[in-house]
Amino acid sequence: MKFSFRRLTLAASFAAVFAIATLALIAVSSVVAQQTPTTTTSSMPAARDEKLYQQALKLHRASIVIDGHNDITSPMTDKDYDLATPSVGKYHTDIARMKQGGLSAQFFSIYVGNEFVKQGHATSRAMDLIDVVYRAAEKYPNDFLMAFSVADIRRAKKANKIAALMGIENGAAIDNSLKTLREFYRLGIRYMTLTHNFNNDWADSGRDTAKHNGLSDFGKEVVREMNRLGMMIDVSHVSDKTMSDVLDITKPPVIASHSSARALANHPRNIPDDLLKRIAQNGGVVMVNFYPTFIDQKVYDADKARTERLKPQYAAIRETYKDNPARIEEEIDKLDAANPLPETPLSVLIDHIEHIAKVAGVDHVGLGSDFDGVPTLPNGMKDIAQLPNITYELLDRGFSEKDVKKILGENLLRVMADNERIARASSKTISGDGSLRKLEVVK
Repeated sequence: MKFSFRRLTLAASFAAVFAIATLALIAVSSVVAQQTPTTTTSSMPAARDEKLYQQALKLHRASIVIDGHNDITSPMTDKDYDLATPSVGKYHTDIARMKQGGLSAQFFSIYVGNEFVKQGHATSRAMDLIDVVYRAAEKYPNDFLMAFSVADIRRAKKANKIAALMGIENGAAIDNSLKTLREFYRLGIRYMTLTHNFNNDWADSGRDTAKHNGLSDFGKEVVREMNRLGMMIDVSHVSDKTMSDVLDITKPPVIASHSSARALANHPRNIPDDLLKRIAQNGGVVMVNFYPTFIDQKVYDADKARTERLKPQYAAIRETYKDNPARIEEEIDKLDAANPLPETPLSVLIDHIEHIAKVAGVDHVGLGSDFDGVPTLPNGMKDIAQLPNITYELLDRGFSEKDVKKILGENLLRVMADNERIARASSKTISGDGSLRKLEVVK
């Protein structure tokens, strides 16, 4: 339609129509903003199917969404980071973005690094991290509910709160004592990753030279005691032989809290197809890790090349700050940031979910982000607010809504329920029926 600015009445009419249209657009935008997760990082490609995305959002909000592994507990402990403080661009996690991401339950990682093991402070480090989770839940009771069971997770969902759970990462935290293991269970630990990147005194890691040929005899006792307690066994980080030994012994299903498929990225942190099938036979669940170096072969190869190229600089940093592990990590992160790796699309992450669903079955795959434990993430999954993008991508690939709900959380709930049920059937006490065994190691 044509108009002339020389005619005042027509100009006035246009201005009025424009103002009304603008107000309407603002109103509609406000409603959409309340329905759609927001984040400062890019989300899905511009060509996404908006109808399907709205279906994905509805499904995501109705589902129990569980993240099996988040390391935000380390900055909460070491840097006094408060989860209520917006941290876009600094951390992957804060309360606002957990809600934007539709998160129902978070397993906070009680990660015990090797430096604490060497210092003899593994157990006290774990206690510090446990305390910071309780502090957050107590400080923000309208946002979090401390959870210790499947029933607690479902109760938190109904109350529109985030279930706060904990898993120890590195079995060295128990100080080779089954009594200490039980105390951790009392404090709320509901899974334990048997190793981290180094062997401990009773289990071999996937990133270290084998020492025990898998599990030692004491390691097998740890597995049995975890079964008796109802503490899920986490086989992320362990060697293939350790994983196989666990599957030979355990009665309830296991988890891999943050691991992916080795067939797609040949990294020792990933699980080969034969063991994926054994985990399925066991009834367990593999919760896919989001870290590009673990899931994207080209990034893994580039990372190895960068590590070799920067080896002298890494060595200089470790020597310069040998008495300050936090500073070492900070300086290495800076060096890595100055030498970036290739970008990874979200589709690569979805490939791992799809592969595990095909090899092990859709009942045996979940999500284990490794948020705030890794320096980079795939495009479209730059922080916890973007979790609905996974739901969208799974629907786009033809997964049914029922199967998507399994992947988002129901599979993990089933495994957790099986561990609870088998523990109740095998023992009525926490300590009364427990072994007093402690492994004495001469250092």
